[in-house]
Amino acid sequence: AIVQGAGGPKAMIAGHRVSVMDVVIWHEKLRLSVDEILDRIPTISHADIYAALAYYWDNREAVEQRIATDDAFVEEMRRNSPTLEEHVKSRRAGAHSIPA
Repeated sequence: AIVQGAGGPKAMIAGHRVSVMDVVIWHEKLRLSVDEILDRIPTISHADIYAALAYYWDNREAVEQRIATDDAFVEEMRRNSPTLEEHVKSRRAGAHSIPA
């Protein structure tokens, strides 16, 4: 099923919160077998996984573009957002400074 998400339409396994991208990353990028995916997400079926992979193989360019776009967004957020440790240090430094 295609659902509208924050970053645009997203192909999902119908009735689940598992996206086609999730399955593609687990299977194609992390090299998990179908059975290993089922061990981690027992609410989906073999048919769900193969349907997600079939969608990917039929729409490979679009799915790969979405993965690249999401990866770029995450990397941008990492570069532009302080880590929790940096945030805490900043807050502590501000709490100990004397206002002018």
